[in-house]
Amino acid sequence: MRHKQYCWILPALIFICGIGILVQQAMKETAIPTAASIRFKNWGLSFQEEGKAPVTEVTAQELHALDAYYLGNEEEKKIYLTFDAGFENGNTEDILDALKKHNVPATFFVVGHYLESAPDMISRMVEEGHTVGNHTYNHKDMDSVKDAAEFQQEMMDVEELYRQITGKEMVKYYRPPQGKFSEEQLKWAQEMGYKTFFWSLAYVDWEKDNQPDGTESIEKLCKRIHPGAIVLLHSTSSTNAEIMDELIGRFKEMGYTFGDLSDFS
Repeated sequence: MRHKQYCWILPALIFICGIGILVQQAMKETAIPTAASIRFKNWGLSFQEEGKAPVTEVTAQELHALDAYYLGNEEEKKIYLTFDAGFENGNTEDILDALKKHNVPATFFVVGHYLESAPDMISRMVEEGHTVGNHTYNHKDMDSVKDAAEFQQEMMDVEELYRQITGKEMVKYYRPPQGKFSEEQLKWAQEMGYKTFFWSLAYVDWEKDNQPDGTESIEKLCKRIHPGAIVLLHSTSSTNAEIMDELIGRFKEMGYTFGDLSDFS
């Protein structure tokens, strides 16, 4: 009799365990992804034809859906100068002088250290009509950023320092450190109201103790410039400080004008 009363227990336990496994699986599938589970990409370019935009792994259309850009209008000879600024080593002043001489706007993507150590340069950028963008506070490898809250803090700490220096709100332009990104992080930036800007032209100018030859750099950049180009340069580069006046002049001779990233709307 006792056996008949309890014969249902084993099947019931099996059923309950099965339900538990299904619930756990559903929770895994609907969990918010973290950086550790996201596939990261490194922004890369493949130049295949002189004077033409490079080929990229991610299409412009895919990026636009996330308010992200790397290229402007390919039918118009307008280009965009941008500088990544991790620290100040005395070269930004010459770069700003050349921009001012030619009345050319630029965007400087800065990190926390730059804001803390060179507030006078930030003030000059703003006073002379340039835009200061967000390059994150710590310039981390973005695959180490674990969740949306950590990402937001990286951005907001830069915003706060900029506000303290200028008394203004930062224009919400973002450039991922080292060009490392994931779709999820682009969404996080978008949700904060940011537009993300990659680039369609750059060269190896960031090794401060191994700077490229100025003449060779001008020739390389002029060969690869193309309509709609977002040009990435580094303000720490002594070569860029040396060539900026001539480089802008060469671009103008080639028929290019210079736009502001506000064109991307």
